[in-house]
Amino acid sequence: MNGKPPGPGRLPALRIMLPLLRPHAARVAGAVLAMGTAAGLLLVLGQGLRHIVDDGFAGRDGVSSLDGHALTVLALVALLAASTAARFYLVSWLGERVGAALRRQLFAHALRLPPSHYEQHRTGDVLTLLTADTEILRNLVGSAVSQWLRALVTTLGALTMLFVTSTPLALLVIAVTPLIVIPLVVFGRKERRLSRAAQERVADLGAQAEETLNAMATVQAHVHEPADLTRFTGRAEESVTASLARVRVRARLIFSIILLGFGAITLSLWVGGREVLAGHLTGGQLSAFIFYAVLVATSVTSLSELWSEVQRAGGAAERVHDFLETTPAIRPPANPRPLPAASPIGRLAFEAVRLHYPSRPDRPALDGVTLSVEPGETVALVGPSGAGKTTLFQLALRFRDPDSGRVTLDGIDLREADPAALRARIGLVPQDPVIFGADVRDNIRYGRPDATEAEIRAAAEAADAAGFIEAMPAGYGTFLGEKGVRLSGGQRQRIAIARALLRDPPLLLLDEATSALDAESEAAVQAALARLSRGRAVLVIAHRLATVRRADRIVVMEAGRIVAEGTHDRLVSEDGLYARLARLQFAAG
Repeated sequence: MNGKPPGPGRLPALRIMLPLLRPHAARVAGAVLAMGTAAGLLLVLGQGLRHIVDDGFAGRDGVSSLDGHALTVLALVALLAASTAARFYLVSWLGERVGAALRRQLFAHALRLPPSHYEQHRTGDVLTLLTADTEILRNLVGSAVSQWLRALVTTLGALTMLFVTSTPLALLVIAVTPLIVIPLVVFGRKERRLSRAAQERVADLGAQAEETLNAMATVQAHVHEPADLTRFTGRAEESVTASLARVRVRARLIFSIILLGFGAITLSLWVGGREVLAGHLTGGQLSAFIFYAVLVATSVTSLSELWSEVQRAGGAAERVHDFLETTPAIRPPANPRPLPAASPIGRLAFEAVRLHYPSRPDRPALDGVTLSVEPGETVALVGPSGAGKTTLFQLALRFRDPDSGRVTLDGIDLREADPAALRARIGLVPQDPVIFGADVRDNIRYGRPDATEAEIRAAAEAADAAGFIEAMPAGYGTFLGEKGVRLSGGQRQRIAIARALLRDPPLLLLDEATSALDAESEAAVQAALARLSRGRAVLVIAHRLATVRRADRIVVMEAGRIVAEGTHDRLVSEDGLYARLARLQFAAG
């Protein structure tokens, strides 16, 4: 996800999951105890079978001996059922808890990555990590690992009991074991590699689906459904092809294990039958031996299947590990400097700032920009697209750090401050505001979850949003739909303005906050912003020059540099870039 950081080594899934299991050590111990008990009872059943055959069928006591041994075996079966049920409950509980903890860890890391990370990586990959990859790892803890350990213990115990029952026959079974281990190792390694490839194809599929569904209006407006469906079908086929490659390897492994395992049982039964006929072995011993041999075969088959699950989880774990090892480009300092609490606060300054985007290393996005915004002052940024206006906003919010120079808030270099404390002092209204799938109330108080109802309503009034909100069916409790689809563009913008105003920040960043409003609403919002700007620093990106005539200063930017600065009248009189932009806009209007 961020290049190719070194993988977590062997058994990566366990390296990721073990730290999450430590808080639940008592339940882990209980699950291990239940698993060991179940495996031990299963092995004892073989001896019960031997006694039923030798004593019950051929013993002197006849029916009474048979009844006694049968009751003993029945009691063992009841204990086996109880211990197996306890193991299942405990490991399932652990799987759910650890899966939830891993999802939380991944989501928390995703929240720490700056917006610039998601400009270079697909959010669909993160969604796949949170869903498909985490589900594979949850299943590993909640099922596969315990079953694998149980099968391993059962295999070792059954092999031991084979030697106790008949050493010659046990040696015959052991002779086949290397033939079973070889395909387990060879096919297992190949499946792990194919599993990661299959998960990456699933991520591709999820990324396209997310992108298409989020742009449904554009898709349908351009009648692009057939092309998107064809593309999705192609990626779905790629996912199927990658998954079937893994399935074929696993099928070959299962074929090899069953053929060799049960072939060994058949051979043992043939040899053992001859031993019984020769009087060297009793029928009960042969029955117990076959019981243990079947346990070995079925357990080894389970080991091969579960090992495939472990290998599949290894591919998911590598993707999870790579993501968790992604280092955030923006990190809080070890000992952040506190921002001053005394008034006035909100002074923003850019000092000889230079910045290059990784995608455009030969052309600076900002080239030696020096600019300050004082408390109570409104500074407007104007200029053509790509001039660097939005980049200044990103630096002010510390979504990026400059290559050289520095950005300060109230005299503190942003790199020395806690980003959360910095952003708590800033109110942001983007040009394309984000509305969440929640009600009006939750959207307005997004930046201040503890806001009272009165404060929420006051912010809505100040943003000229109260009228249309109160006209909605449930007022402030009205659900706005995914991404605010139930609102017009102007209504979404006024909700975003109310959200910023509710925070009562000392610094306001407005990216053409009134661009989607009609003339009447724009006048009301501009008046509200003018009142709220008193005593605050306001930096506004203006695409419509008519909205910034009353700004204290207008800063004209071009190609990452400040090329002019002054009031509207002064800049028009200079007949520079601003004057040309003004003539174009006012003539078009």
